[in-house]
Amino acid sequence: MINDVTDATFEKDVLQSEIPVMVDFMADWCGPCQMLAPVLKEVAPLVDGKVKIVKMNIDQNTQVPAMLGIRSIPTMILYKDGKVHSSHNSLMSKTKLLDWLQSV
Repeated sequence: MINDVTDATFEKDVLQSEIPVMVDFMADWCGPCQMLAPVLKEVAPLVDGKVKIVKMNIDQNTQVPAMLGIRSIPTMILYKDGKVHSSHNSLMSKTKLLDWLQSV
């Protein structure tokens, strides 16, 4: 399951997470974001318990994206131990996304 994260919950849900977290910075109007959503839903159960996948709507939450310098969406940032492990800002196939998430 992919949960929403907000400006208010980002620190607790992402930075303080016991396991790595991948944040999908997205917006409802973003075509590529909508194309990525089903791929994330397909991959989430495959990494359950190893990597948590969350999404942040940048229109509803402006503080964290601004602080991180998010300039384009979709942007996916993979966090481990509260720090950025790596990031991608383009669509990915299920296989590439799974390989990336398993790299932590």
